[in-house]
Amino acid sequence: MTAIERAIEGSVAAAGGDNPSRFDWREAWYPVAYLRDLPKGQPTPFPLLGEDLVIWWDGQGWRAFADRCPHRLARLSEGRIAGDGLLECPYHGWAFQGDGTCDRIPQQKEEGGAHLSPRACARAYATATGQGMLFVYGGDRERAARVPLPLVEPVGDFEAEPAGWTLFDTFRDVPYDALTLLENVLDPSHLPFTHHRSVGNRSNAGPVELELQTHDRQGFTGFWAEGPRRGKLGSQSTRFVAPCLMWHDLTSKQLGRTLTVVYATPMGKGQCRLFARFPFQFASPIPALFIRLTPRWYSHFGQNGVLEDDQIFLHYQERYLAAAGGSDRFAKAFYLPTRADFFVTALRQWVNDFAGEPFPGAEFPASPPRDVLLERYRSHTQHCRSCREALQNIERLRVGEVALGGAALGGA
Repeated sequence: MTAIERAIEGSVAAAGGDNPSRFDWREAWYPVAYLRDLPKGQPTPFPLLGEDLVIWWDGQGWRAFADRCPHRLARLSEGRIAGDGLLECPYHGWAFQGDGTCDRIPQQKEEGGAHLSPRACARAYATATGQGMLFVYGGDRERAARVPLPLVEPVGDFEAEPAGWTLFDTFRDVPYDALTLLENVLDPSHLPFTHHRSVGNRSNAGPVELELQTHDRQGFTGFWAEGPRRGKLGSQSTRFVAPCLMWHDLTSKQLGRTLTVVYATPMGKGQCRLFARFPFQFASPIPALFIRLTPRWYSHFGQNGVLEDDQIFLHYQERYLAAAGGSDRFAKAFYLPTRADFFVTALRQWVNDFAGEPFPGAEFPASPPRDVLLERYRSHTQHCRSCREALQNIERLRVGEVALGGAALGGA
């Protein structure tokens, strides 16, 4: 009996649904935000798998609803968290409890019972927290309780920082699909060229002999015996946990143990939210101290630059692949003659064998100008508490400088 079959028969269910030969994108958990970045005092919109959601705090936990009021379909994310902790629609004041039930309809008489109707309920999604992130389940809420969260197993669970590890992370809404992102980060051979002078160097380029170890509906594992920088750092193992998580695991004498973790949360056709996490177990305490002393907003500044190294060509690459027939025809659209592309092939084969693409039949939105593809405020800063507060502080300093300059001129 396979692990999938055991999970289906038992109390734990595998992500992807009950059909062992197909993977349902909706029957899975997806991270939508780091907990530290979510405001408890106001609702937050987020699109998941093409569905507009509203994320909010009801005083007991994080909730996720379809972002439309059952009354007249107004966006609930434009509403407010009322004084009694309910989510209140901005249009007519209908208010909802954390499970989606309607608590009050201001327009009905006191003895009215319209709020008790199932039609008055907001559509609620299952939510859970783990490793400092909020996850939303895209499908059946009852099944969600049996599907484990896609957590990074070596690190263990934590709220702020994992015990025994030093962690820094970032996120960004990128202008390409989740599959394009996963294909990119599963490919170690692009780092010396794409990220030359940021996190790579062309002098480290060379043959990349990847080995695929396991491959099934739930993902795959692989190994790179030589490892990065032409073997200077040691061997590297890779794991893809379907449908949205991958990590590389490397232990070296120089640096200690390093994980490179990426989640790819599908938002809509041609857009996903990237979560990148870097847990370290350093051989020396000095690098850990340096990371802890570095402001989060400052590290995000550099990390966003790394993400922009390949942002433009990934945006267009996936459109060229779609024009050539999509993932179904990747083997003809791509020329993959070396083992460096083994994990790319494994990912595309997983799509073709089990999952299909997350937005079949959907059209890409029009490509925006280059400067829009690279802009940071809407894709990161406005959603990041650390960067948003840093920007506000800078703006306050600028206002203060102008005021001081004006006072100096006035006194001259």
